Amino acid sequence: MSNHTVQQGECLFRIAAQYGFRNFRTVYDDPGNAKLRKLRPNPSLLFPGDVVFIPEKKSKEAPAPTNKLHRFRVEAAPRELRLVLLDLDGKKLAAESYELDIEGVVTRGVTAADGLIVRKIAPDAENGLLTTKRFVWPLNLAHLNPVEHTSDDGVSGFQARLRNLGYDPGPIDGIAGPLTAQAVTEFQADNPPLKVDGVCGAQTRAKLLELYGC
Repeated sequence: MSNHTVQQGECLFRIAAQYGFRNFRTVYDDPGNAKLRKLRPNPSLLFPGDVVFIPEKKSKEAPAPTNKLHRFRVEAAPRELRLVLLDLDGKKLAAESYELDIEGVVTRGVTAADGLIVRKIAPDAENGLLTTKRFVWPLNLAHLNPVEHTSDDGVSGFQARLRNLGYDPGPIDGIAGPLTAQAVTEFQADNPPLKVDGVCGAQTRAKLLELYGC
């Protein structure tokens, strides 16, 4: 048994795989992580400094006759990458051909009617590149921070969401400076009846989470 301190870019899938667990829920659902589950109900959204309890591995025996071939299936929770593609005007890119390269594993396809892409990826994947006819997006997987119960008051979390929605908050540094305030102002102006004041308060954050999806 041990504790793991979360670093930027880590999620439960990666952490569980690092310690040899095929299913992240073995770690996440352990009683030792009851506090973490309450703090982070989405296991894909962790914050640097969060502490994950790593339980001991448990062996399992299954009776089987000798001199015969046996098949054993190990259940693993798949890690999914979900993206919704928007153009520069915020319109969803439907039926858009794309190429997705996740650390050398390349897949190709066409976006759904709502611009959605869903792909299974390796538990420990960190980076990728998404290419369409008009756009190229580098991907930093699991780098999105939560907006609640964080030491930076959720600033880095809403900065990243604003950037991914096409606004420019400046560096994702957890500091609500002038560029971030301007990005928040533009987001508020685009989403009435939000108060346009450049402050990412409760209503603005709720709208941002609603539009972003998490």
